[in-house]
Amino acid sequence: MTYTIPAQTRIGHVHLKVADIERSLKFYRDILGFQVMHYYGDSAVFISAGGYHHHIGLNTWHSKGAGPASTNGVGLYHTAILYPTRKDLAVIVQRLIEIKHPLTGAADHGVSEAIYLNDPDGNGVELYWDKPNSEWPLDAAGNLQMITEHLDIDGLLKEL
Repeated sequence: MTYTIPAQTRIGHVHLKVADIERSLKFYRDILGFQVMHYYGDSAVFISAGGYHHHIGLNTWHSKGAGPASTNGVGLYHTAILYPTRKDLAVIVQRLIEIKHPLTGAADHGVSEAIYLNDPDGNGVELYWDKPNSEWPLDAAGNLQMITEHLDIDGLLKEL
């Protein structure tokens, strides 16, 4: 019997192993702007956008003082953070440029525009916004045709 997950299902949160809680908060809270919702002792913290109980959990339960995430091993490729508008994405891109935080990539995927960077533990982070469904690229049969093309960052920043 085939099962299809309900269309309204969403990823509720991601929980990351990190080496140092405060170092991670300097990235997720101080740079990306997430709000601390709850500390779980001194080994975990839950952070949010807009007051949700948590979108991201950061913990050192098995990783305190550990080295960075492996680029060439199994595990999380990246956490994708969806911004509500293109202008919101432009704001964070401008912020990252101003503080000289390195980007690892940028792409127009046809369905979205995205930038990529790493957190202090080497975990990949994607910051993106979704284009309206009516703009998504489809083939002649109506099948989605995602792409990876150059992102015009200057054009994105014109949203500001």
